[in-house]
Amino acid sequence: MVDLSLIKTFTVVGAGTMGREIAQVALMSDMFDKVILNDINENALNNAKKFIKLGIEKIESKGKLGQGLTTLSLVKNLIIDKNLINSIKEADFIVEAIPEVMELKQDLFKELGQHAPEHAVLATNTSTMSISKIAEASGRPEQVIGMHFFTPIPLLRLIELIKGEKTSQEAFNLGVAIGQKLPALKGKRYIAKIEKESPGFIVNRLTIATSLLFNWILDRATDKGIPYEKFDNDFVSSPELGPLAKWDYLGLDIICDVMNYFAKEISPEFAPGKTLTNILKEGNLGRKSGKGIYEWFEGKPKISFHEKAGLFSLEHYYAIQLNEGCRLLEEKIVSGYKVIDDTMLAGMDMPGPFGAGKKNYEKWSQMLDDLSELTGIAYFRPCNLMKSGNFLKMRK
Repeated sequence: MVDLSLIKTFTVVGAGTMGREIAQVALMSDMFDKVILNDINENALNNAKKFIKLGIEKIESKGKLGQGLTTLSLVKNLIIDKNLINSIKEADFIVEAIPEVMELKQDLFKELGQHAPEHAVLATNTSTMSISKIAEASGRPEQVIGMHFFTPIPLLRLIELIKGEKTSQEAFNLGVAIGQKLPALKGKRYIAKIEKESPGFIVNRLTIATSLLFNWILDRATDKGIPYEKFDNDFVSSPELGPLAKWDYLGLDIICDVMNYFAKEISPEFAPGKTLTNILKEGNLGRKSGKGIYEWFEGKPKISFHEKAGLFSLEHYYAIQLNEGCRLLEEKIVSGYKVIDDTMLAGMDMPGPFGAGKKNYEKWSQMLDDLSELTGIAYFRPCNLMKSGNFLKMRK
């Protein structure tokens, strides 16, 4: 049994989008005496404090804060601090939410290992990277866990909880217990317990597999002079953003970093294509710079939602995800496909691939073979578990 009453100080390192939202739900849980938000950038800290206060006020105005809680009573427990050692010296639980660069994370965990209290559990909010490699730098890998949140964190229910090679069961259990207590407006938190790490864990492993197709589409559209939005329109209807527009929204620099990581860890075929590389070389990052694959105006892409390319469909998307889900089962990352479907629903607000895949795996296997022929991408070939349908015996 985990005793959460001993966890009095909760520290978040990194005051960007993820860090400030993690701090917000930590405050809203009303579990901690202090929630400390640390960043080297004072501007980021001040903006984060305003963001958190506004976010909680909005939730309070809808009557969705916990019983007897007010914005005022919660925000008084928030401390912002530029000094890292100051921020962690009394922390019982620390979450890192800094950029997705392995060297940066390792440097930080080295400092956490040196200066955090001996009993503190150290969590990384990495979305794709090896928990074990990050943990190694801390000098206390048994106290390091992966705790991957999904933005908007106050809204979405999912947290992926990941063990590194040396993570203790005690640290893992504490992460699960804290995660379950962090509120989410969409309902009870869903904690996906991942006992063995793999690049991208569950959600990003499946979604990044589809990036192989979108990377190829981007280059093909450039070569043939086809407007990019036609391909986005193959996958979604107005006003939903298509996959390429979503890349722009998230930031092409981040997409590129993740692709490079997958190219190194899973297959060289994940390397960013020439179009994406050229867009980035020109300094265009997507929504945050005003231009990327599309031009952005007042937070929205300039897109016509009407014409389709008519070359791809949502079935391609789900076939790729089913194949990747089957690979996770083959690699024993999870024991059954229900975990994958539940995780995708809680984190992405869309069904996982196995519901439809149970009926369509033969057709989708052929579709992936055809896609591999068309694109020259070997990674699209369906794995044995998908082709054979043997995943059907692996529900739980």
